[in-house]
Amino acid sequence: MVDELFETVLVPIADPADARQTARAVRSYLDPDSEIIVVHVVPKGEGVPDKASLEQREEFAENAYRVFLDVLGRGPGLVGRHTLYGRNVGKTIADGSRELGATAIVFTPRGASRWVKLVTGSVTDNLISNTTVPVLVLPPREDDVAGD
Repeated sequence: MVDELFETVLVPIADPADARQTARAVRSYLDPDSEIIVVHVVPKGEGVPDKASLEQREEFAENAYRVFLDVLGRGPGLVGRHTLYGRNVGKTIADGSRELGATAIVFTPRGASRWVKLVTGSVTDNLISNTTVPVLVLPPREDDVAGD
């Protein structure tokens, strides 16, 4: 069961700092045979004007992917990186996990106050309620919390 759980791990990242923190947290838990799909969601759709161009958002995602891969330090087993597009980040990640054949979604939580989560909704809550695969939330490493 554990082998199947970490067979194809989908790892969402929000930005380069989050990519660094997530890669540090994830690398100690993965088996050498685990395949990793790292994803970034570009908010898009529903007729809402974008604050940045699509090219800028995709370049931002590429920077985050580079940081993640540099910190993770893995070559074999990396399935790839995919940029997902959607307004609802949690649902977009959940849909992406199904489309990409993930056996689990693994991430570290992003900082947001309870008030912000109450008003805007939590990406984590939305992800958990929309996914069909297990979701594992890893704590950040202590040196990341200390500001490394």
